[in-house]
Amino acid sequence: MTAQPPRPPASQSPRARGPILAMALALVAALALSACGQRPSETAAGEVTRPIVIGVSLPLTGDFAQPGSEAKRGYEIWRDMVNAKGGVLGRQVELKIVDDASSQDTVVADYTKLITQDKVDLLLGTFSSLLNYPASAVAEKNRMVFVEPAGGAPDMFTRSFTYLFFAQPATAPRQADVFVNWIKSLPADERPTTAAYPSQDDPFAHPVIKSMQEQLEALGVETVYSELYPADTTNFQSVASTLASKKPDLVAQGAVFEDGVGLVRSLKQLGFSPKMLFQTSAPSNSSQYSDGVGVANTEGVFYTVSWNEKATTPLNAEFVAAYRKAYGAAPAEDAADAFAAAQVLQAAVEAVGAIDQDKLRDWLHANTVRTLLGPLSWAANGEPKGSFLLAQWQSGQVEVVGPPELATTKTVVNPKPGWK
Repeated sequence: MTAQPPRPPASQSPRARGPILAMALALVAALALSACGQRPSETAAGEVTRPIVIGVSLPLTGDFAQPGSEAKRGYEIWRDMVNAKGGVLGRQVELKIVDDASSQDTVVADYTKLITQDKVDLLLGTFSSLLNYPASAVAEKNRMVFVEPAGGAPDMFTRSFTYLFFAQPATAPRQADVFVNWIKSLPADERPTTAAYPSQDDPFAHPVIKSMQEQLEALGVETVYSELYPADTTNFQSVASTLASKKPDLVAQGAVFEDGVGLVRSLKQLGFSPKMLFQTSAPSNSSQYSDGVGVANTEGVFYTVSWNEKATTPLNAEFVAAYRKAYGAAPAEDAADAFAAAQVLQAAVEAVGAIDQDKLRDWLHANTVRTLLGPLSWAANGEPKGSFLLAQWQSGQVEVVGPPELATTKTVVNPKPGWK
């Protein structure tokens, strides 16, 4: 993920602090209620030659431009692969993608327009819980299936929605489980005794770190630092100085992208390298992360991930090859997640044999879908039932190190080497 544009002020940032519900309900009420019940008509006779139009709003500019652009790549690669094989239900697929500029106001307006004016046949989700929370409310009010590739914050699944489906293996609070399980597997003298938990004030990243902190404290790991920093933080010298003074064995950071790179750079400048480093999201950004911190400084960094380039899952090899051909690099996780979300929607449409929103919803609730992330299935509220992979950067590449049965290597770098 190349460096993103400068973040907006905290008062405008789409990742600003505060419950997601409070930030989104006013937007949904103002822009979506008027559209309630106006979903496009279901597939009718005579439409078999018309393209299937899928509406998507993505953050192609603003705070989330980098992951939003990766999601666009994933959707487009899926579209091209599907169309090359004859489309869906014998119809070509057309993506109508608009830019929500990383804004909650805009994403609500976008999905409202896609449904009520453009009358798209199907929807796919945007990036992040902050944007998918209000966007999914628009879809729910219009009774349209909403498959989101990114948006695992707990608040997403407390609204009793029935048309919402999160196309990743697990939600944020469960993302830390596989790392904690790995620590549990270590001999006592190899486990961390102290830990620090800096986290961006973000509805996805923070629950991961909070869950990890609670689980590790239960194992006897002492917390020496636990603080939130604003989403628009760009200077990490103060955080890094505090960490260097406390010298925790483990630093577990709730990072998105730029903040993950920023903290590593600051720790390097201060000469403090923890024995273990875990970050959410940031290390999953392929070469963009290694370019940001330096390839040598990725060594031993842990993160949890929904997808792996080496997985032998449906269409994964084809997806990786198509991405490399188009962009000359390994895919980022966000692109794979978007591809998987489209696979979910495609599977439902092909199984039902028609574009009928209620039947699509019911089929997804009752079935498991095989995707390049692995098998996905959902609880009644759209929450997935699976678990994440534990990944680690090793020799400039990413390896899966847990759970053991899905590992791509038996080697785990521990402790992390010092900065280069």
